[in-house]
Amino acid sequence: MTLHVLPFSDDQAVAWDALADVLGAAGVDLTEGQCLPAPDTGQTTRAIMGKAGSGKTMLLARLTNALREAGVEIVSGEYEGRRRRERRSLAVLAPTNKAASVLRTRGVPATTIHRILYTPVYDPEYERIAEWLSGNIPRPTIEGLTDTALDRAHAFYEQVKSIPGALAAAGLRGSDFITGWKRREDPLDIGFVDESSMLDARQLDDLKELFTTLVLFGDPAQLAPVGQSGEMVFDRLPAPARLTLSRIHRQAEGNPILDLAHALADPALGFEEFEEQVAQAARSDDRVVLAERVNSDLMARSPVLVWRNATRLRLIAAFRAAHQAPETALLPGEPLICDGLELPLKHRKKRIDLEARGLIKGAQVVYLGPGRKPGFSRLHIFGADEPQISVASIIKIETDPDAEPFIPYAATMGAAFVHGAACTIHKAQGSQWPDVQVFAPDLFAAARSGRSEADIPLWKRLAYVAITRAEHRLHWVIRNRLARPRTPLSTEDLAAPPAPLQLDGAD
Repeated sequence: MTLHVLPFSDDQAVAWDALADVLGAAGVDLTEGQCLPAPDTGQTTRAIMGKAGSGKTMLLARLTNALREAGVEIVSGEYEGRRRRERRSLAVLAPTNKAASVLRTRGVPATTIHRILYTPVYDPEYERIAEWLSGNIPRPTIEGLTDTALDRAHAFYEQVKSIPGALAAAGLRGSDFITGWKRREDPLDIGFVDESSMLDARQLDDLKELFTTLVLFGDPAQLAPVGQSGEMVFDRLPAPARLTLSRIHRQAEGNPILDLAHALADPALGFEEFEEQVAQAARSDDRVVLAERVNSDLMARSPVLVWRNATRLRLIAAFRAAHQAPETALLPGEPLICDGLELPLKHRKKRIDLEARGLIKGAQVVYLGPGRKPGFSRLHIFGADEPQISVASIIKIETDPDAEPFIPYAATMGAAFVHGAACTIHKAQGSQWPDVQVFAPDLFAAARSGRSEADIPLWKRLAYVAITRAEHRLHWVIRNRLARPRTPLSTEDLAAPPAPLQLDGAD
């Protein structure tokens, strides 16, 4: 799916002109559609801020297309050919796999920050195919691959500019042509970062070292990263470096979900009045549902969004009980969230390998079944290029905030996971789902607490983030109840690749 071509609003046009000036000073002329070698003018950072529906993604997509038409090379993190000094490049980044995949469904060739920090090391024999597809060398002869296989690779690449996809079309697996990963050593050129409200100060400093021209796209109404006292990275930029999109673009007008999100900006609005607005929207539009109980079927692929950790654990326990899941094992189809990598420093190469393949903290996965080795699990990673892997896992089933979690599967070291049927609103930032359930009793508790963040009531920030995670339908759950599932857990909705990758937890 691609973005429809719509006229810019006035504030989008102002932002375009300002960024065109920045890019022009960096040697990329959007008006003439041409590139010059990058001048040595130092590092430049700009921020485009706006609430949901203000057209940030549309502006990002149009800028990306304009840069591509001007001859700027898109850096995807999957393969980079021999770089010429005069070649200009752009990387479009997001903090999570899910956020990057949301951009890709809108026609923007995005990848994760982790994936751009690490570059794949290709087997020299198969790298010749990549160089040929990139137009750098003549068609090669590869032992073990027929002309028909190379023709399939070429045909795929003509349609989709993906080197791994083309090599897969030739009958190769990722483990055939990628021998490892390495930390990027050379700096890059232009970087666009979506969902930049999720960045912390250290990540911004890393990106500034990597990109000479950096543009942050972010929503100032979201929740700031934990430990930053309600401050977001673009708040520290000088005023001239920040531009705000305030007009809600016309494709977002009449959307009851966004109408509710923007109603939260009214400082006089209380929780009870807001919930009445939700009820009114539900009576007039089926995109908003006032739900008496949590839908357990939706929880298998879209977590219930809550504020309190105790609520999260109670909902997960109720979900597993409703599906008659055993206490000592997972059922295929149960959702999980990556909670980090439990690997010692000496296994840095393995950590890079896992992160580059999509197993970063916060990644959403589905359990497919046990792996071939003890402690291994087969998983489907949402938003990853090669979504199905077998990996050494430490899966934690939490039942009580004050008790140690039960661990049904545990390798000595590897990727750690918690259950994903419910998650906190903080962790949901950067993700979107077609249907989203928001657990309103938790937001009522936040409202009663009287807490604020950056002088805005905390419940309003929580509600705004939770509501804007919904792509098509918002379920506002008003009772602490769970409906019984209508269908058993399944993995049939997850397409299987020819062969899963096998990743060792430790050597």
